[in-house]
Amino acid sequence: MWKVTWRNLLARKVRLALSGFAIVLGVAFVAGTLIFTDAMGGTFDDIIEGSTADVEIAYDGAGDFDSAQDNRTIPASVVAELEQLEGVESVHPMISLQSVFVLDTKGKVIGGNGPPGLAFNPTSARSMTGKPILTVDRGRMPDGPKQVALDVDTADKAGYEIGDTVTLVTGATPPKVEAELVGLVEFGAGGTNGATLSLLEATYMQDLFLDGKDAYNAISLNAEDGVSQRELADRAQAVLPEGVKAWTGDEYVEKNKASLDEIMGFLTTFLLVFAGVSLVVGIFLIINTFSILIAQRSRELALLRALGASRKQVNRSVIAEALAVGVVGSTFGLGLGYLLAMGLRELFATFGLDLGSAVFSISPSTIFWAYAVGLVVTAVAAVTPAIRASRIPPMAALRDDVAMPESTLRRRLVVGTVLVLAGAASMVFGFMGEGSLGLSLIGLGALLVLVGVSLMSAILGRPLLNLFGVIYRRLFGTVGNLAAQNTLRNPRRTAATASALMIGLALMSMMSIFGASASASTDEAIKETLTSQFVISNVVGQPFSPDIAAQVRKVDGVEGVTSMRTGYPEIGNGSAFVLGIDPKDMASAFNLEVIDGSVSDLGPGKVAVSENQAEKYGYRVGKSFPMTFQAGAQELEVAVIFAAGGVPGDFIVSPDTLEKGGQVPLDAMVFVNLADNADNDAVRKDIEAITDELPTVTVKDPEGFAEEQKAQINQFLYMIYGLLGLSVVIAILGVVNTLSLSVIERTREVGLLRAVGLGRRQLRTMIRLESVVVAVFGAVLGLVMGVIFGSTLVKALTDQGLTELSIPWGLLAGFVIGSAVLGVLAAVFPARRAARLDVLTAIATE
Repeated sequence: MWKVTWRNLLARKVRLALSGFAIVLGVAFVAGTLIFTDAMGGTFDDIIEGSTADVEIAYDGAGDFDSAQDNRTIPASVVAELEQLEGVESVHPMISLQSVFVLDTKGKVIGGNGPPGLAFNPTSARSMTGKPILTVDRGRMPDGPKQVALDVDTADKAGYEIGDTVTLVTGATPPKVEAELVGLVEFGAGGTNGATLSLLEATYMQDLFLDGKDAYNAISLNAEDGVSQRELADRAQAVLPEGVKAWTGDEYVEKNKASLDEIMGFLTTFLLVFAGVSLVVGIFLIINTFSILIAQRSRELALLRALGASRKQVNRSVIAEALAVGVVGSTFGLGLGYLLAMGLRELFATFGLDLGSAVFSISPSTIFWAYAVGLVVTAVAAVTPAIRASRIPPMAALRDDVAMPESTLRRRLVVGTVLVLAGAASMVFGFMGEGSLGLSLIGLGALLVLVGVSLMSAILGRPLLNLFGVIYRRLFGTVGNLAAQNTLRNPRRTAATASALMIGLALMSMMSIFGASASASTDEAIKETLTSQFVISNVVGQPFSPDIAAQVRKVDGVEGVTSMRTGYPEIGNGSAFVLGIDPKDMASAFNLEVIDGSVSDLGPGKVAVSENQAEKYGYRVGKSFPMTFQAGAQELEVAVIFAAGGVPGDFIVSPDTLEKGGQVPLDAMVFVNLADNADNDAVRKDIEAITDELPTVTVKDPEGFAEEQKAQINQFLYMIYGLLGLSVVIAILGVVNTLSLSVIERTREVGLLRAVGLGRRQLRTMIRLESVVVAVFGAVLGLVMGVIFGSTLVKALTDQGLTELSIPWGLLAGFVIGSAVLGVLAAVFPARRAARLDVLTAIATE
């Protein structure tokens, strides 16, 4: 039996290769994701370790990997005390800013699309790895006012040379700084992952950003030889002011890596979801392939049974073939995964994450998961065909009937119905739940529904297949009739092939509905709630200087200016998005519908809560609950409950609450209202004159602001479409594979058709028409499921701001037309092969 299995593999190389390619693509996505995230995690780990000294001193919550710019400072007198401690080799005080971006020689921002723009004073500190945190590549460190040093990569991208005047846009006051470039530096840990580094002399930074106060944000200590991190941290802690903490380098690294792992975990899960979609589609392809191969080999397997082979031997033979395909597919998938990781590097580079210095290597765990996934998927996919093969009776060698009996179709209908109902229930509970559990239930429910519909599709698709038969007979005559009859001959096979395409298009349709609804909801929310004539925001999504709002208030014709700030404190076990808005400015910018309480009461120690969050947590006016900011927890009393959708958030506090929470007062957006008699165009020009020298800050009317928000939604959707496109590619390969195997299976029939007068062109047309039926069938199923999923998702997220359901029928129709075109292309190879068959040889085929 093992010899027979081996010979079967060699005899069906092309057929199995097409099936194996699905595994190659699915495993490639898994391996590529793991390689990419390992490389990204490794380079971030290097940055954290390479920028951490033996002991790090800062206020608790400040300087964390995910914290905002902190407003708390350490007096310079503490530096003098630390220098006197036993075991201290050197003390390195630090002033740092997080929103300082470099403009290139043409006035455009370098980076900023995610990675931060960092500014700090020069340091000679060594990291805990023993290497200098910064080294001078050319020139020198700045040692006076209006001097700056940049990291080498930023200077190269900006086109600066030593001696040039560098323009910096800051998130503080002043919002713009010009300084002479005196040096280029290298970060000791290697690359900066797209972040820009600007070094300014410490006293100059104090004058610019700390109102001349002799203080620092953080202090790094290097220990003398023989002094441990723990000993030095304990000695330092004894002289530090209240609230300031000394961490050992190891503790500091561990703390920041934990924050990074949380972010990286989300990204890894995000990418692996799409790998899972591709693998599910691949399972359909492999099940279909092995089912066809088993059907074609029914006589051969029956003869093996007649010669003494047991059911277990036949079963093992089929599974062994599948595992061989899995091994080969996993091996190629691992190699392709490396190339895919390189592609992901380029993709994320467009969002500002530059991993050019990262080391992309294939770890043992990646190898393990690549082969584990590939082998498990192929084994699972081959189980049903293997069981079917083992049940072939010896008498089956005398007949050639592989069509599925009606009783089996009815059984599939029953099982499919049960899965659809179970999936629907899971989705309902998921929408009622919270957090990762709720999302997991929704995902599980969607998968059960898709699998259930795929099982039912052999029966559900008959009306559509019959409709195609009517259309084909009228348009193509006998050839069209033959194509329609061929798709109805084995409904399970047609349905399985179409179902693979259904999954990808269902998800793409769902996301298109989500995107269209999000855009429509954005338009409606801005139309109904935004009362300002202009919106000022940062194009790179970073906070900007409050000095902008102060200058705009002085413009003639401006009646009101509302600054909106943001924070991400913890509430309960999760983080929340909180807005900081002065209550006296609220009404001029937003049409806020108050359910209970009064906006005038929203002052220090108070919070406004949206109606849906109040219901979720049981809040009411007068009740208090804690919000934990980076500077610690604050007990806030509910002063207002408002209708959701009035502002772009669920919690509103006064700006001083954010400042008390440790955040530097920076604006996320500024809303401008004009006087009744003001000239809009004239006022806009005056405001733009303020922001002209700051290319990161732009002025928009409500329509322009809405378009900016929708552009971000569309950018996200395009990435989703690209990732889901892999599953569509696998599905089209499934169509090619099914048609190719069908041609082989029908070799004698093709020969007879040619013998009775069917021309080569007519034969190619027949196979193309079959392919179009399968592709459109899958697209229609996908669109129906996508509309159901998308509509349900939008309704479930109504409380999150998705108030408008918009179904892009034109785009969905484009998916159907595109699927028909892909169907024609998928049939090119099988149709050409069929047309080239020798008539006499085909007729003689058994």
